[in-house]
Amino acid sequence: MPNVTTHEPGTFCWVELGTTDDAGARAFYMPLFAWTVREISMGEMGMYYIFQKNGVDCAAMYKFGPDMAGVPPFWMSYVSVSDADATAAKAQSLGGKVHAGPFDVGDQGRMAILVDPQEAVFAVWQANANPGIGVRDEAGALCWNELQVKDLDAAKKFYPALFEWRLKESPEYTEFSVGAQAVGGMIPSQAPPEVPSYWLPYFAVDDCDASVARAQSLGGAVHAPSFDIPNVGRMAVLADPQGAPFAVIKLTF
Repeated sequence: MPNVTTHEPGTFCWVELGTTDDAGARAFYMPLFAWTVREISMGEMGMYYIFQKNGVDCAAMYKFGPDMAGVPPFWMSYVSVSDADATAAKAQSLGGKVHAGPFDVGDQGRMAILVDPQEAVFAVWQANANPGIGVRDEAGALCWNELQVKDLDAAKKFYPALFEWRLKESPEYTEFSVGAQAVGGMIPSQAPPEVPSYWLPYFAVDDCDASVARAQSLGGAVHAPSFDIPNVGRMAVLADPQGAPFAVIKLTF
C-alpha cells in the first residue's frame, strides 16, 4: 500500500505506547511486527522511540516518568484535527476533560491529551511538520482503533459531536465514519468492572494464529484467543509483557 502523507481530520493518525519498561517493550514488539526503531532524546524526559516498518514511521513509545507511577502501560490513539485548542475546548463542553495541553511539540505539531466522560484517554493531533504515521492497513501497521466502552449510548453522543463522526449501527457493532471512510468502532467493554473504557489499537498481520503464538513466545499474554469475524478477518486480543492490550487481525477484505 502507498505510504500515507496526510490524515484527514477525524481519522486516526498516530498510536503511542506508554510503558514501564522500554527495553522490554522493544524486545517484544520489534520481532513481533518486524519493526525497527529510531531514538529521539527528550533530555530530562528520557528517550522517545519511533517504531518503523520498512523505514516508515508506524508507531511510537516512551517510558513513564515518576509522575506516572502506578499507571498501567497502554496504547494511546491519536485523532487528526485541524485545531487542537478548539477540539479540547469542545471536548470539555461535551463533558470530557483535558488531561494535558494543548501544547506544541516543537515544529512537529500541536496536541492535547483528552479524557472522555467514561475515562477513556485519547489524544488529538494538529499536524505541522509531522502528519503522523506514514504507513497503515498492511502487515505490521495500524489498521483500526476500537473503543471498549461501558456506556454505548453516552459514547454515541460524545464522539460524533466532537469529531463529526457518522454512526453505522448494528446489534453487534457500532462503526465510526468520516464521510464514507470507516475510521473506527466500538463495542461494550469486556474488561472487569473496575477498568474504565479505553481505546484498543489493531495491528494488521499476515497470519493471526502465528502472531499469537509468536507473541506468547516473546512473553505476551492472550486476552481473547483467535476468532473469525465474517467478511472481516481473523483476530485476537493480546497484551504485551508489561500488560498493554492491543489486537492483531488478518484482514480478509
